[in-house]
Amino acid sequence: MTISVPATSANLGPGFDTLGLSLALRNKVHIQPSTFFSVSIKGEGANNPRLKGNNLFINIFNDHYRHLTGKKGLFRFKFYNKIPLSRGLGSSSAVIVSAIASAYSAAGVNITKRKLLNLALHYEHHPDNITPAVMGGFNVAVVENRKVYSQKKRIPNYLKAVVVIPDKPISTAYSRTTLPRSYRKEDAIYNLGRASLLTACFFNESWEMLRVAARDRFHQAARMKNLPELFEVQKIAIENNALMSTLSGSGSTFFNMTYKEDAESLLEKYRKRFPNFRSAIYDFDNDGVIFG
Repeated sequence: MTISVPATSANLGPGFDTLGLSLALRNKVHIQPSTFFSVSIKGEGANNPRLKGNNLFINIFNDHYRHLTGKKGLFRFKFYNKIPLSRGLGSSSAVIVSAIASAYSAAGVNITKRKLLNLALHYEHHPDNITPAVMGGFNVAVVENRKVYSQKKRIPNYLKAVVVIPDKPISTAYSRTTLPRSYRKEDAIYNLGRASLLTACFFNESWEMLRVAARDRFHQAARMKNLPELFEVQKIAIENNALMSTLSGSGSTFFNMTYKEDAESLLEKYRKRFPNFRSAIYDFDNDGVIFG
């Protein structure tokens, strides 16, 4: 069997821990019964021996497979990873979602996407990455009584993501320590209004208004100070017709949305200005996790 899960970009400016979308950049895992346990990794993380010896995927998979079948099976796992690690593109959410989905598939037990999403919440307590990883598209998600409540909007193919991936990671755990312990009421209202407007823009396809809706006062500036080049990354996007430009998750990746006809021009400007960063154009994903 093969399970694949898309990369995600979360927060999207003002939607701290609430808003996210998925990109057509996927991690895949191929699983087959075996007489012995084995793990192979190609792509991102292939040169990291710790991923083979202490693999989050394997731990989650074994927990769920044992719960479903009452036994520990022997499998050969082949990972094909395209999502960069620790760059704010949802690599850990992809691992969590694919591990649970794989365990159910290996056990021969059907699982709905909604149940899969709520099981993933046990490992990732904020729904902004796991929701688009499961559902695809643009999602607004909240947690109530340990359940995820979400709404999805498909993203049209005339829009593109122009993504800038710096050569340095930003730790999510460390990044959260740089955030304020409290916020002024004015800033809370500012973000509440823009997160609401941004959600409405996606559902109504009012793309031009995203330039206002994507502004943030909660987390981006504090996190971007860890890699000051990101301020210029955002400035270049805004000056070159990007519909929105936001820190992806906690960074270090920057996410930009453009119309299809503007994507190549922005990409070339990034590659010229930041030759040591990885810059690329991606389609948006509307499928989420795929069971093969």
